[in-house]
Amino acid sequence: MDKLDIARDWLPRYTGSPLNRFGPHILLTNFADYVNRFAERFECEVTGTDLPMQAATNDEGITIINFGIGTANAATVMDLLVAIDPKSVLVLGKCGGLKHSSEIGHFILPIAAIRGEGTSDEYFPPSVPALPSFELHKVVSDEVDKRALEYRTGVVYTTNRRVWEHDAAFLEKMRSLTAIAVDMETATIFVVGHANAIARGALLLVSDVPLRPEGIKTQKSDRIVTATWSDVHLDIGIDSMKRIADEGLEVKHFRF
Repeated sequence: MDKLDIARDWLPRYTGSPLNRFGPHILLTNFADYVNRFAERFECEVTGTDLPMQAATNDEGITIINFGIGTANAATVMDLLVAIDPKSVLVLGKCGGLKHSSEIGHFILPIAAIRGEGTSDEYFPPSVPALPSFELHKVVSDEVDKRALEYRTGVVYTTNRRVWEHDAAFLEKMRSLTAIAVDMETATIFVVGHANAIARGALLLVSDVPLRPEGIKTQKSDRIVTATWSDVHLDIGIDSMKRIADEGLEVKHFRF
């Protein structure tokens, strides 16, 4: 079996959805709740509820997949998506804001990601930058602007480490890198997307500000963020994919 054979076999295996049910425009998320909200809105079925990943597809050719958390899962889903050769892939994730101007509820469109996770080293040497597809981000930025919402552009640091808020040395490293935010998937999505010639982007919601002691994420604070911002986050993703589909926009992948 070659890579394509494996991907065609494993994407349904991981999601419970046959290949012919996937749309050409993919939203990726870490949250089963986003998939459920999408399915309720479009009255479509959620598959994979007993599997590692859940998926739902509407009649407009947009599929949303909850791929889980972390770079191993991010790399896996981007490898498996070659089975359907998607036209565009957008991640709707959360991140920690690292700048004094960062506020919970802001959106971030990363112009690049620092590859601090190691997973992407399996695909390209560390000197290869982790970049999104510009045309996709342009559409997303337009959708954010339409809503008069705050968003920032900048570089995101991606790490495999989850519990680090207590570590003074790691916090100082975050400051020294001058990144705008920290997350666990963006660099991997960008690099593996590049490796697989998939147009990709990310719209990140600032859910915490971990460089401030009072800004560290808790169950309570995350529930507030989800209740306040998740609907508009999902709306922007859906409308971005819908615009690309309706206008026949071609988000090209360029090898560099």
